[in-house]
Amino acid sequence: MDRGKDGNRDANGGLAEATASRLRFDSDEEAGEVEMEVEESPDAEGEEEQAAAEVIGSDKTSADYYFDSYSHFGIHEEMLKDIVRTKTYQNVITQSSFLIKDKIVLDVGAGTGILSLFCAKAGAKHVYAIECSQMADMANEIVKANGYSNVITVIKGKVEEIELPVPKVDVIISEWMGYFLLFENMLNTVLYARDKWLTDDGVVLPDRASLHLTAIEDAEYKEDKIEFWNNVYGFDMSCIKKQAMMEPLVDTVDANQIVTNCRLLKTMDISKMTPGDASFTVPFKLTAQRNDYIHALVAYFDVSFTKCHKLMGFSTGPRSKATHWKQTVLYLEDVITICEGETLMGSMTVAPNKNNPRDIDIKLKYSINGHRCQVSRTQFYKMR
Repeated sequence: MDRGKDGNRDANGGLAEATASRLRFDSDEEAGEVEMEVEESPDAEGEEEQAAAEVIGSDKTSADYYFDSYSHFGIHEEMLKDIVRTKTYQNVITQSSFLIKDKIVLDVGAGTGILSLFCAKAGAKHVYAIECSQMADMANEIVKANGYSNVITVIKGKVEEIELPVPKVDVIISEWMGYFLLFENMLNTVLYARDKWLTDDGVVLPDRASLHLTAIEDAEYKEDKIEFWNNVYGFDMSCIKKQAMMEPLVDTVDANQIVTNCRLLKTMDISKMTPGDASFTVPFKLTAQRNDYIHALVAYFDVSFTKCHKLMGFSTGPRSKATHWKQTVLYLEDVITICEGETLMGSMTVAPNKNNPRDIDIKLKYSINGHRCQVSRTQFYKMR
């Protein structure tokens, strides 16, 4: 892991230097149908589900601080300084101005209003910027300070509760993606706005997102973050280890740690999908590219704007320029010994948490029947 800037793995850690990049996909990232059966006893699965429900503090969710967190300027500073993120949106708007010029635009989750400002500068007829947090007041001041009050209207409130002064909009733009793509579940808000206000021939920006998976060797950091609890100054605190294993960690993965190919898990067409499509179970098959150990699986996402004259977008993968989303690391209970050409097979189930849909529940099944390792297991994770 790249801990040179962060010092530790933290979802709100410092941003690594990044530069704008065009969308880049690994050549082997193509979704393939994988048929797999994993033998498990019903009792074992029941015990694991019970363990998943008994995590300490599981009653606390991200809903307790979600909107308030976006009232603080620090999180907006981090996102604005994410050059890959911000410059990509700017380039899409300015280089494909035909999508924006003389159009009515809706900015969902406007924050400081930076995307609205880009659209206004590109010639939008009018921009409605919806922001629920206290940052809406700052956005309004920013709009005035830059002379766009006649073009941009900032509306403070939840998308699901406000009414627009117009019946329809031509374009919906939003930077809705969270860690693991779906954390914080802002996607459903974009889909709600799409269904309520977007014209039949309207455009959603971005309109494609995809989730990917790979496997890494990470013995040193797993020892530091997980096995640490076995002996803390001579005391057994291993009860915390189970909880630590269930919390995916967000950090920058070194590309040299990657042991297998990268596989496409899920593609989402934001212009057509339904909210239910964000819950899914998908198979995966990861093939080792060298002899090594696997300590964790790593998820990341790509975003693309297909309505531009040429494909534009970015990747948050470990082989691409760093972003504030970094990657999502899911540690395995097993240390898997894998030989080149062998496969780790499994399935991943992703769904919003029942108590708070802004949290994400992940169920991971994996198995390997290799020369040096035979394992079959199910693990549960919760992003909160």
